[in-house]
Amino acid sequence: MKLIEPILADAPAIAALRRDLHAHPELCFHEDRTSDLIAKTLTDWGIPVHRGLGKTGVVGILKGRDGPRTLGLRADIDALPITEHNTFPHASKHPGKMHACGHDGHTAMLLSAAKHLAQHRDFEGTVYLVFQPAEEGGGGAREMIKDGLFEKFPMDAMFGVHNWPGMAAGQFALKTGPVFASSNEFKITIQGKGAHGAMPHLGNDPVIVATHLVQAFQTIITRNKRPIDAGVISVTMIHAGEATNVIPERCELQGTVRTFTLETLDLIEQRMRTITEATGQAFEVSCDFHFHRNYPPTINHPNETDFARQVVTEMVGAANVQEFEPTMGAEDFSYYLQKVPGCYFLIGNGDGSHREGGHGLGPCMLHNPSYDFNDDLIPLGGSMWVRLVDAWFKQAR
Repeated sequence: MKLIEPILADAPAIAALRRDLHAHPELCFHEDRTSDLIAKTLTDWGIPVHRGLGKTGVVGILKGRDGPRTLGLRADIDALPITEHNTFPHASKHPGKMHACGHDGHTAMLLSAAKHLAQHRDFEGTVYLVFQPAEEGGGGAREMIKDGLFEKFPMDAMFGVHNWPGMAAGQFALKTGPVFASSNEFKITIQGKGAHGAMPHLGNDPVIVATHLVQAFQTIITRNKRPIDAGVISVTMIHAGEATNVIPERCELQGTVRTFTLETLDLIEQRMRTITEATGQAFEVSCDFHFHRNYPPTINHPNETDFARQVVTEMVGAANVQEFEPTMGAEDFSYYLQKVPGCYFLIGNGDGSHREGGHGLGPCMLHNPSYDFNDDLIPLGGSMWVRLVDAWFKQAR
């Protein structure tokens, strides 16, 4: 494993910074302390910053030798609305808020690279260090783009990395094409007619309609879309009724839809709408259908993925570079990849054995109240970013 010695030597100090971030988590678009700390740290290292994109975003502007080429590196900075179960010293000091996805670690890895690059500006061009707010449902990437990220800081390509529990520390995983799914939500309100449970003929039961919809939606997956096109429809909430002997007048369904392509998403949304409207007509109830598209699918570009694969392979060896198995989770790095070429890939976070005494029960998985980022990744991730920058600007164009 080819780690950069000065980055390895700085790892304890960067780990302390990471633990400070972990102890002071902030939710989407409220990362004020986090942004202040990032901006001050970059400024102290001689890296100019631009603030305010996406409300709390920070962009570090790291110039090497004169050159027209540009590169973007992204770390997300927000926490989750989870109460932490860990009790070690750097556990969250804010109940109901927790860095349970490792964004504190992503920030630390990029800061580790930033310090080294600022001290060794032996590349021709400019690196933009994008510290993005609100990945966890707020669409911070989309908001930074709306606020002019790529107009103010044009980028030839952009890269991002996410830690992955269960994959060994020291390993990476990459894949060309779709790697994270689109994330979408639906809400259906069925308005029927209430009645006594013993006299159902006097009412019009919306719960019966709901059960038909839940079943019918699965035919979209099994009979409407092509079997080779991935798609998920999950009804995750059904709310109706207040008493066991009363047929309610209203029922509400909510859930999520995930796809790897917009074409499959278009099909699913259209069929869900048609089925809902037709079922409502068949049962003589009104059905109000709402479908909200959150994050688009995250689709890696071939050339940039091949490039990143070569960089990490040279660092850790081919045996430690895996094929990224696509997940139906979602990631708002997708918005960047709709605008510029790039690659979003994984770095192994280990099996959880790195956690100190005082960690909560259960596995060290993402969005788990017992999660903690593996600080051993900081010198690896920092070195990886520096190697990637060096290789990027040395490419023949």
